[in-house]
Amino acid sequence: MSRRVVVVGAGPAGLCAAAGALRAGAEVTLLDAAEDPGGQIRAWPGFERLRDHVLGHPRCGWWPETSVWSIERAGAGAPRVHVLRGEIDAAGRDRHVLRPDALVLAPGAHDRVLPFPGWELPGVSTGGAAQAFVKGEGLALGDRTLIAGSGPFLLPVAASLLEAGSRVQAVLEANPAATVARGWTRRPWELASQTGKAAELAGYAALLARHRVPYRTGRAVIEARGDGRVEEAVTARLRPDWSVVPGTEQVAAVDALCVTHGFSPRLELPVAAGCRLRAGAFADVDADQRTTAPAVYAAGEITGIAGAPAARTEGLLAGWIAGGGPPDAPEAVAVRRRRDRARAFAARLAAAHPIGAAWPGWLRPGTIVCRCEDTTYGTLRSTAADDSAHAVKLATRAGLGPCQARICGPAVAELLPAGNPHHRPVAQPIRLGELAKPPVENPGRKESAR
Repeated sequence: MSRRVVVVGAGPAGLCAAAGALRAGAEVTLLDAAEDPGGQIRAWPGFERLRDHVLGHPRCGWWPETSVWSIERAGAGAPRVHVLRGEIDAAGRDRHVLRPDALVLAPGAHDRVLPFPGWELPGVSTGGAAQAFVKGEGLALGDRTLIAGSGPFLLPVAASLLEAGSRVQAVLEANPAATVARGWTRRPWELASQTGKAAELAGYAALLARHRVPYRTGRAVIEARGDGRVEEAVTARLRPDWSVVPGTEQVAAVDALCVTHGFSPRLELPVAAGCRLRAGAFADVDADQRTTAPAVYAAGEITGIAGAPAARTEGLLAGWIAGGGPPDAPEAVAVRRRRDRARAFAARLAAAHPIGAAWPGWLRPGTIVCRCEDTTYGTLRSTAADDSAHAVKLATRAGLGPCQARICGPAVAELLPAGNPHHRPVAQPIRLGELAKPPVENPGRKESAR
């Protein structure tokens, strides 16, 4: 009898996990909160062919607009997956409980933004949000745009905004040139397998040069100013630990500011499933993408930020093993080799673009840290002086708003001992009326497909 595999997330990792499980002969249910598969970036090579293969496969049920609101552990077996089907803000969503033989988690990541004075102003966005707006609406957030933060993702954001007609004033990498160069040039022979990345980087560099957009290292946005909307960005030169070099502040007139300090993996589902975390930051997996939770596999950014190519190899391997494919099959051995090269790239990425420990020096007592609840840095610090982490949360409501700490959680966890920011028994909002309705228990494949 075919194994039943549920895959959560239909980005590069999830779509490839579904393909791997189907290749192994499994029955697959593929879930994603979006209407369409592919994740945020759908331009990777072979996407359309893979999408059509997976979604058109007779053993695959595709569940778009489906949110996993809870994962229930089930002893030695795979956990039960509690889902809501329908638009997030729509009334009357259907509640289902899936009971798979194996679960593959590939929920991806979201932009990480460190708070700074004025980051809550309209016109200040993450790089991912700006890029999604361009791709979805064909419009840029503003005309005079400054892009800042850390990591190579700043470059495709700049490319998207330039193509949409925005005047990108500069791209600012917070880490100094020495840190970036040291991270990328360490063990240079490993770069031989990443020629595609080098070509991609050269393309972005040529685009910036063509539009006369400067790329500056060791500089960051430390404040945004404006009356009702961002009008100015204050930038400053940083030391390697991201402390501000006094006297280097400059003011730039802008009407849009895109800031991204890397990515935060979406770990609420792995934590709910009982998966152990590596260094508190990523799902811990073995050579076959197994987590420490029974019958649960993980792939993509939740195991380490490495980009779409790495996510695809991890997803393919996770799906193959979860679907009952033999670990020593030639195709599995080849995928592991590609996966290991991709993981080496992830380590290089982390070394070249670290988060400096001194960034809290940018903050002032009135700086908002939790935007959902308007919790300020001063409130956090004064409350933390006398109370436990749990008491601080209840007193300040930091992380208890609509985003459930997805945006502020990592920052709050660094600013004070706030416990595990990924622990959410209810991973997505659910109405009491939806909770009161009896769920549909593990519907069949044909019944589930749309």
